Amino acid sequence: MNRINGCVRVKMILATLMLISSLTSIISFAASAAAASPPTVGQPAKQNLAIIKAKIVEFLEMQSIGYPGKVAVHAGAIDPNLRLAQCPDMQVFLPSGSRAWGKTSVGVRCGAPNPWTIYVQATVNVIAQYLVAATPLAQGTVVSNEDVLFESGDLTQLPAGVFTDAAQAIGRTANISMTAGTVLRQEMLKMPLAVQRGQTVIVTSVGKGFTVSAEGQAMANANEGQVVQVKVSSGQIITGVARSGGQVDVGF
Repeated sequence: MNRINGCVRVKMILATLMLISSLTSIISFAASAAAASPPTVGQPAKQNLAIIKAKIVEFLEMQSIGYPGKVAVHAGAIDPNLRLAQCPDMQVFLPSGSRAWGKTSVGVRCGAPNPWTIYVQATVNVIAQYLVAATPLAQGTVVSNEDVLFESGDLTQLPAGVFTDAAQAIGRTANISMTAGTVLRQEMLKMPLAVQRGQTVIVTSVGKGFTVSAEGQAMANANEGQVVQVKVSSGQIITGVARSGGQVDVGF
């Protein structure tokens, strides 16, 4: 009798094991099928974020054409949890107040078929040479070649208006006193006057087939290219464009 009961228990255990094995196989198959199944019908494909970053870099490189020195562009991280629909025609733009310089923000927009817009942080570094004072400069000093030298660095980390060409600074006059090594900016150096108030100037009028010159008296100070009034010998006041060397051009 015990032997019979034992046989029954063994058969029950074997049946249970076979049932568990079958269930395990079914679960495994279901999981594999779920993993291999395509996305839900109607759900758009997800946009590759690496493509968005590449578009941003390309856009900023185009925006920075003409910058001096070497330009390096880096697009910041994009949240990988964003589920943006795949976009066949993305538009990259600079939001109001942003520019392709230093740390900035760039917008990326998709119009169709599934509209979305995101903003991504980016960095544009501009490594170039800029002018500094080679020696202490006193206020009123006319800058010469010996007064300046070049240093190299990221222009985006410097104040606005630095000089990247020596010719831009040579001949200007220091507005303030500066120590050696001071980064030269346009506001620190003023252009020399082309014409001074009360100075006798040569007024030249050029027309088709003729040129007329006469002396006159400048009514105000003017830099190269600025408009200035001149009083000629007849007492008439005419307006012209100041040129270096006490010249004033009057057009017809």
